[in-house]
Amino acid sequence: MLTLCYFAGLRDVLGVDREAVELPEQVQTVSDLMMYLGHLRGDKWQSALASKLICTAVNQEICSRDKSITSGDEVAFFPPVTGG
Repeated sequence: MLTLCYFAGLRDVLGVDREAVELPEQVQTVSDLMMYLGHLRGDKWQSALASKLICTAVNQEICSRDKSITSGDEVAFFPPVTGG
């Protein structure tokens, strides 16, 4: 099982803030997961997760999309943070 977390505008667009999903065998990286969710859940998800602006973290550490994931991980998706 993976725990997925969605933050800020992404949470609003997708209508979910946290969920648990089974990790399919073919999903080995954050990028694989993003493509899998987009294909599984349709155009709205595919469009939202395809944005190059979406940042990712695995187990509360910011990471690139080629980061490997395994069952038990927490994967978070969030917009870039800006300051003033």
